[in-house]
Amino acid sequence: MENKILAKVGTLTVTEAEVNQMIASLMQRGQNLDNPQGKAMVLEQLIANKLLLLDAQKNMYEYNAEFQAQLQRVKEDLLINFAMGKTLEGVKPVTEEEISTYYEENKDRFTKGESVNASHILVDSEEKAKELLEQIQNGEISFEDAARANSSCPSKDNGGNLGEFTRGQMVPEFDQAAFAMNAGEVSGPVKTQFGYHLIKLIEKNEAKVYALDEIKEQIQDMVMKDKQQKAYQSKLNQLKIMYPVDKF
Repeated sequence: MENKILAKVGTLTVTEAEVNQMIASLMQRGQNLDNPQGKAMVLEQLIANKLLLLDAQKNMYEYNAEFQAQLQRVKEDLLINFAMGKTLEGVKPVTEEEISTYYEENKDRFTKGESVNASHILVDSEEKAKELLEQIQNGEISFEDAARANSSCPSKDNGGNLGEFTRGQMVPEFDQAAFAMNAGEVSGPVKTQFGYHLIKLIEKNEAKVYALDEIKEQIQDMVMKDKQQKAYQSKLNQLKIMYPVDKF
């Protein structure tokens, strides 16, 4: 495909390929410029870059001592990254057996603690909490409607529901009360630093170990990082023999 020239800047040119390349790079950083306005902006930026390049060449900045020092640092960084890539490219892909072995040897790392799904109503007095509890127990109003009408917590918009949480995520008094309840039970008032709560337990989930299939990709990443780290450390150990390190 012909690489169309979009602009001439002195002796230099800006091509369509250069514009598309910069757009692709910026999109990787979350900037979507793949549209007429975006392409126009990128073209102007590339024209500015060419103008600066021409000015740098005219002033022979390439031979400036400060530039040479910066160039050397950039070169060293690129060489380090290239050497790192060469070190890691020999790492073999993670096998099914390695995934399975890692899972069996580290099951304690793949557990989900006991959790509950609960709703609550938060009011500023024990008397108000008891009054609402009596109305709920007598069937005069549902827990959810009572939350919407009376709770001072933002969760009231969702009928008081707090979603699922594990031990330790709530203040101690609330946490202890919620995890002592059974699904479907309403309890309270429970006093905390925020006020008085009525609690309805929606669901209770026992602690569990995640099945291998649920976390296979996560384990694959962990095993690969472990293999890469070992390859990296092995390479450093070899290099330290070739180039002794003395710390002062």
